[in-house]
Amino acid sequence: MIMEHSAGAVLFGYFPYGERKFLLLHYSSGHWDFAKGNVEVGETEVQAVIREIFEETGITDLRFVEGYIQSIFYKYRRDGNLVQKKVSFYLAQTPSRNIKLSNEHQDFLWADYHSALKTLTYRSARDVLISANNFVNGKQTL
Repeated sequence: MIMEHSAGAVLFGYFPYGERKFLLLHYSSGHWDFAKGNVEVGETEVQAVIREIFEETGITDLRFVEGYIQSIFYKYRRDGNLVQKKVSFYLAQTPSRNIKLSNEHQDFLWADYHSALKTLTYRSARDVLISANNFVNGKQTL
């Protein structure tokens, strides 16, 4: 079995009237999810998150919300091989609104909590969003 390790972020910002919105990416494979990607050799998870967010969205100004990390695990097949994947999600806030999508994505969406829950494709991503939103509700942010 092949092992993969990725890291990503539930990225959010505050819009007019204090409305919290989450950034969702529409991947070329058709699903909606958060920004994430493989952790490269010699890289920490946080470094991978910063790199992936920049590569996938162009965003460079983000602040991690301390104390939050949520990992999910799943298996899938690639080229006939079983892959066990771990994805660690962090929580980060940005004042940026402008997105410069990579060629991995078809579209993006800044969505309020309820719209994001309806848009995310996978249950594991929805569970991460629920956890992250609950965490933010208990924290003071920017």
